[in-house]
Amino acid sequence: MKSRRFGRTGAEVSEIGFGAWAIGGSWGDVSAQDAKAALHAALDAGVSFIDTADVYGDGRSEQLIAQVLKERGGERPFVATKAGRRLSPHVASGYNNKDNLTAFVDRSLKNLEVDCLDLVQLHCPPTEVYYQQEVFAYMDDLVAAGKIRHYGVSVEKVEEALKAIEYPNVKSVQIIFNIFRQRPISLFLQEAQRRDIAVIARVPLASGLLTGKMSAQTSFAADDHRQFNRHGEAFDVGETFSGVPYEVALAAVEKIRALVPEGVPMAQFALRWILMESGISTVIPGARNVEQAQSNSAASALPPMTAEVMQALRAIYLHDIAPYVHQRW
Repeated sequence: MKSRRFGRTGAEVSEIGFGAWAIGGSWGDVSAQDAKAALHAALDAGVSFIDTADVYGDGRSEQLIAQVLKERGGERPFVATKAGRRLSPHVASGYNNKDNLTAFVDRSLKNLEVDCLDLVQLHCPPTEVYYQQEVFAYMDDLVAAGKIRHYGVSVEKVEEALKAIEYPNVKSVQIIFNIFRQRPISLFLQEAQRRDIAVIARVPLASGLLTGKMSAQTSFAADDHRQFNRHGEAFDVGETFSGVPYEVALAAVEKIRALVPEGVPMAQFALRWILMESGISTVIPGARNVEQAQSNSAASALPPMTAEVMQALRAIYLHDIAPYVHQRW
């Protein structure tokens, strides 16, 4: 497992991390046993970055992480969590409230069983929040209080990412970046590198589409966001299948399949594409079981892609996918 520098935090983290949404909820049933086994497998494979949130399973994800790390003794990967989505309604004024932010952080401290959180990310707040400097001042206060070491943001839009990194103490940005969501390349990644901002690539497999294992007949459980959020019913539609219409994405996946080297799982190929960007600090695919965790981790060992393959993937994006997503996020 290769490591990369995590911006100005001083940390070195595995370039393949572990996205812990699936072990919390909204991805169908994942038993605690399978969730913990997946986490152990990822850590055994050299993963040293875990991303979670207080709303994943209403704290279940954070609690499972705490249990696994306790079982492993002294090992301490970098654990990032998020705050804000517990707000109901999820509105900007809820972030511009020091008591709310403090309560969210205190709850995560308890769930993760630590005295100080490595990284807290504002969890895809309304765009308005990025223009409220008081919110970022409250995060500075939480750092000063010793409750968090660093803070960052998880964003839906490139516009939000560019605005967030104007605040001097924002250390990281989490953004959707994959073969189906390439807009961050054109401006944001260069600006983030210039400011030495850590960048976490989320939804790297487009909710599983880029594993190449889905078809028109694939069905999803009622509590899986790939069933209940296809049109943005519960949260931003860009989080589900990267916002690409399902049938459109399936057709594009078949074009991508022709570019995948023999013997390489498409999921690893898709993760390796993300790692071709030096501005990415870590990629956080989810894993519901040991096999997925091990396969994701193995992507770090793949050789770089050729210029020809990169150009072909760009052409597929521009022709088939960009009309649906490029200007939206």
